[in-house]
Amino acid sequence: MSKKRKLLIAVGVVVLISAGLYAGNRSGDGSGHPRLLAHRGLAQTYPLDGVENDTCTATRIYPPEHAYIENTLASMRAGFAAGADMLEFDVQVTADDQLAVFHDSMLECRTDGVGKVRDHTLAKLRELDLGYGYTADGGATYPLRGKGVGLLPTVQEVVGAFPDRELLLDLKNEEASEGDRLADYLATLPAERLTTLAVYGGDASVAAVATRLPGLRTASKATMKDCLLRYLATGWTGHVPAACHHTELHLPLRYGRWLWGWPNRFVSRMSEADTRVILVAGEGPWSEGFDSPEALATVPDGWSGWLWTNRADIH
Repeated sequence: MSKKRKLLIAVGVVVLISAGLYAGNRSGDGSGHPRLLAHRGLAQTYPLDGVENDTCTATRIYPPEHAYIENTLASMRAGFAAGADMLEFDVQVTADDQLAVFHDSMLECRTDGVGKVRDHTLAKLRELDLGYGYTADGGATYPLRGKGVGLLPTVQEVVGAFPDRELLLDLKNEEASEGDRLADYLATLPAERLTTLAVYGGDASVAAVATRLPGLRTASKATMKDCLLRYLATGWTGHVPAACHHTELHLPLRYGRWLWGWPNRFVSRMSEADTRVILVAGEGPWSEGFDSPEALATVPDGWSGWLWTNRADIH
């Protein structure tokens, strides 16, 4: 066989393989409908430019279009009433070993309290004004001040308030001990209730929960990285590795294009593996939501996964 003929055969084989890869990893039909994850219920939003880890975001909110304060039962009810399919809320352990629902580890930004959440009892935390620090005009006015006293809930209260709804619990601190404390409570729930709950957060705290409750859906940076690296290596075949089963993936929009079958075929494969794909707006460092018509316009056509939003009311 001549060298020219061998080259033509080799090129033909490459073309056929490439065509097969393309056909097996096209986006999909784009006929789906997104589901909404309400981040902290219905929340006040703010510009993300210049935000750092220690930025007090309560002092830079947009002029409020509603009076809800994040992570309160009222804001959560409003999120579900606006059409959310799942609710995310934050979890921290208090000085008296209670499971408080609050975002920041420190109290000074949002409240009239001082110090760490973990250094206060639940009773003391409930005395604080959760709306104290919010301002849209550099401190000239505080539109939510005085409206958040006594509104801090516990995990038990949130789970009890929404008995039939999907809930995502965010462990805000990295310590394994906080994961163990949350697992203590979750282990008391019926098995059917646990199917509607999921936990994510730091690697150590989430690993502690997963060890205690291996059937519970959990996710962390470590588990998502493990899943995605394995999928990048094998996903071209359509195979979904075990690391991607029964979990969830929080994906910034810009990362999706690197994934085999993105967007709709990828979502379908993960759904078959009982894994949620939650699309997050922005570049990735922060939990930016699809909170405006402009942001929603960037969602892939026919997206059938989840959308992360702070404003379920605008969807």
